[in-house]
Amino acid sequence: MTVSMNQGAYYTGHYRNLFAEYGYNEEEIAKKVQDTWDALFGDHEATKIYYELSEDKGYLLDTGNLDVRSEGMSYGMMMAVQYDRQDIFDKLWNWTYSFMYMTEGLHKGYFAWSCQPDGTRNAQGPAPDGEEYFALALFFASKRWGDREAPYNYSQQAKDILHTCLHQQPPGFPMWNPDNKLIKFVPEVEFSDPSYHLPHFYELFALWAYEEDRNFWKEAAQASRDYIDISCHPVTGLAAEYAHYDGTPNHIRGFGHFFSDSYRVAANIGLDYAWFGVDPRQRDIADRIQAFFADKQPDDYSRYTIEGEPFEEKSLHPVGLLATNAQASLAASNEATAKAAVELLWNTPVRTGERRYYDNCLYMFAILALSGNYRIYL
Repeated sequence: MTVSMNQGAYYTGHYRNLFAEYGYNEEEIAKKVQDTWDALFGDHEATKIYYELSEDKGYLLDTGNLDVRSEGMSYGMMMAVQYDRQDIFDKLWNWTYSFMYMTEGLHKGYFAWSCQPDGTRNAQGPAPDGEEYFALALFFASKRWGDREAPYNYSQQAKDILHTCLHQQPPGFPMWNPDNKLIKFVPEVEFSDPSYHLPHFYELFALWAYEEDRNFWKEAAQASRDYIDISCHPVTGLAAEYAHYDGTPNHIRGFGHFFSDSYRVAANIGLDYAWFGVDPRQRDIADRIQAFFADKQPDDYSRYTIEGEPFEEKSLHPVGLLATNAQASLAASNEATAKAAVELLWNTPVRTGERRYYDNCLYMFAILALSGNYRIYL
């Protein structure tokens, strides 16, 4: 399963279907994708996370916290554009733009990270992972479906979001540090979250952002690949939820260990390698992560130090963790552990119950990616 450098899908137009490579047939793969979409966006109450407020507004519900998060809304938009569901995309974006977008105050131009399902804000601050997913989902929507009247002038909205992320004026704060080009955990702080780093997104921002910002995004892609490398442990491959700019864990509020946010690093490595295939370090990190989990069962997943020492506290999102580990197979070079991670995902159903939101978002992305259906639209 060796992939040559610069042979990512951006350059070749070929999206690897690891399910097919590992022996599943096209019919059952298509059914797996469809069933996963239906579980999240259909009517099955035990698995669904998409709900509609009105004929023109819908939202993804964090079923564990009973709120609506910019993270989830941006994830839902990315899923919808990948699945070619403009109707759902527009309902999600209309809800987001109507209730989360802040038009005044310290965070003008950003999106409130948490709201109630009726749109009432729980917070007036943003979370940068939402903004970066909003921007790329909107760019893809423009490429797939074309721009319409505001707020469905997708490409303009995306460019404005990215401009604000870099140039939000005092008394506000930019979301990226202008010197080291690294994304912040929130605009007001000077540390990062390794799982926020999406170099494959920044490569595309460098093509489509306002021209004066394109070089920044190109440099940010390289800076984030370097940051992922230094923030992942050299033996286990695990990264902390919060980390300083030098990659070392930031233990503020107890977030300096491998836990829920951290799971996404493996998925991001897999997708960056699948799309661009330019960083061989990602293959080694993917191998380390998969080797660490190879002898562990999902029921036993825990919070870990990045060195791999377990806490008594169990994982809140074991399905999400196994899904992201499987997505890392797009970068991995160890055939045995990569295949085992993919087979574990294939044989695990979407999660039910109150904690299902985060798990099932990560599950859906992994199913799309591993079936060759998480694509760049140019």
